[in-house]
Amino acid sequence: GGGGTAGTLTLLLGEGSKRLPQAIIIGVKKGGTRALLEFLRVHPDVRAVGAEPHFFDRNYERGLAWYRDLMPRTLEGQITMEKTPSYFVTKEAPARISSMSKGTKLIVVVRDPVTRAISDYTQTLSKKPDIPTFESLTFKNRTTGLIDTSWSAIQIGIYAKHLENWLLYFPIGQILFVSGERLISDPAGELGRVQDFLGLKRIITDKHFYFNKTKGFPCLKKAEGSSKPHCLGKTKGRTHPDIDQEVVQRLRDFYRPFNMKFYQMTGQDFGWD
Repeated sequence: GGGGTAGTLTLLLGEGSKRLPQAIIIGVKKGGTRALLEFLRVHPDVRAVGAEPHFFDRNYERGLAWYRDLMPRTLEGQITMEKTPSYFVTKEAPARISSMSKGTKLIVVVRDPVTRAISDYTQTLSKKPDIPTFESLTFKNRTTGLIDTSWSAIQIGIYAKHLENWLLYFPIGQILFVSGERLISDPAGELGRVQDFLGLKRIITDKHFYFNKTKGFPCLKKAEGSSKPHCLGKTKGRTHPDIDQEVVQRLRDFYRPFNMKFYQMTGQDFGWD
């Protein structure tokens, strides 16, 4: 650490130390977590792991020393971060993160559960083109219109249910909910909220973004540690297949009460209905 010349010197010597993350993006899958992480990494005081460590869900038995070793080195005053969107729906994750540090700041990027489910399906389809249709996976029984809540694409979007589990271990004020929609329509505004929440100076502003018409995404004028403009990779912003509108409507009706409960719990209206 150290300020002034000493700080510059430790930077040049590649020193600093690996610390456990003080903030984690815990969810949700297909919500916009990669975009948020890439946008945040523009901040000089944010250091983040690129790959998803999956420590608190899949690799917990490897231990905290293994986890810490994955982290980038940081200087005094910098924040260490990671993102693993499956944590939000992992039963054991809240207790595990809390036992690492009760003070861990948590960020959840949420998105309209219906478009999130279709996006999730689209990602799976790109890897396994022979899977059944979205419509057939949605229902336990198409005739009765009973929705299959055990299908993960649908399960993940019941945010209120998953959040209850986190609130057993963390106060609501320690969790920031980022709107996946606003992350696209107003990236600088959402990033402002995130920087405030993390106690960072508001360095990332609209000057950092331009809107890419082709991708339909905001992109960075300069990526972290680069002078080139940077959009998210080819796997981001895939075109969704056309889904039967009746099925979409049926899903909207299904999610509505859960969405309302989620708005109440978070004190935020995400405008999904």
